[in-house]
Amino acid sequence: MSECSHDCSSCSENCSQRSKESFLKPLHEGSSVKKVIAVVSGKGGVGKSLVTSLMASEMQRRGYSCAVLDADITGPSIPKSFGIHEHATASADCMFPVSTHTGMQIMSINLILEEETAPVVWRGPVIAGAVTQFWTDVLWQDVDYMFVDMPPGTGDVPLTVFQSLPVDGIVIVTTPQDLVSMIVAKAVKMAEMMNVPVLGIVENMSYFKCHDCGKEHAIFGESKVEKVAGEFEIENFVRLPIDPVVTAMVDAGEVESVSGEHIAPMADVIEKELKI
Repeated sequence: MSECSHDCSSCSENCSQRSKESFLKPLHEGSSVKKVIAVVSGKGGVGKSLVTSLMASEMQRRGYSCAVLDADITGPSIPKSFGIHEHATASADCMFPVSTHTGMQIMSINLILEEETAPVVWRGPVIAGAVTQFWTDVLWQDVDYMFVDMPPGTGDVPLTVFQSLPVDGIVIVTTPQDLVSMIVAKAVKMAEMMNVPVLGIVENMSYFKCHDCGKEHAIFGESKVEKVAGEFEIENFVRLPIDPVVTAMVDAGEVESVSGEHIAPMADVIEKELKI
């Protein structure tokens, strides 16, 4: 192997001496984003978009200026959760995010497609490129906390986000099933590889609380989040219940009106660990 010249523009991406900073992409001129939090999981269907929306909404309620970058290009659901159906606009040199009812800034592939239901049939590098453009070509205005809703797994898009965006921490989303340990392990190991701290774990669909008797029922099995958090030395975790009312509100595009009671402890962690 030849001696490193420290000119990262001339070497391959797998160079062991290449710094993480050399991959970072610049924001558009005029943009400002103070903290970036990626919401991840080792598999799909665990509720990353819900958790992303709830955390962003809770932080917005606390007086911060928040944004959501929807990095799930082939399965975008953020706009519907916030009741957004209009298209994003653009000028000659940038795109503008769409604002929610509370002033949160949103960018998603669904905001630039002609039809919401149109499938995105792109290969990995093209999808990853679109995510990068949501960071570099969008005018993000005075954002305190940006939440990135990631696609499942550890492929092109997660790698692009970790390398191209200055991710300050990740929140791992999981469920009570037996494969929870594997889900968390994949996310934790990728975070370690990218040198990004894990802020906490959110166990979604953790239980159902009967509105008549108040008893909690473990619909998808007993909670394993405390055990798994201890296994990976993750201090912070929360459990989100199955709530048909929340489901109806999200389907109606009213996620900003959902109570932040259950996600509040994770918002506390973000405030403490990633101070503005």
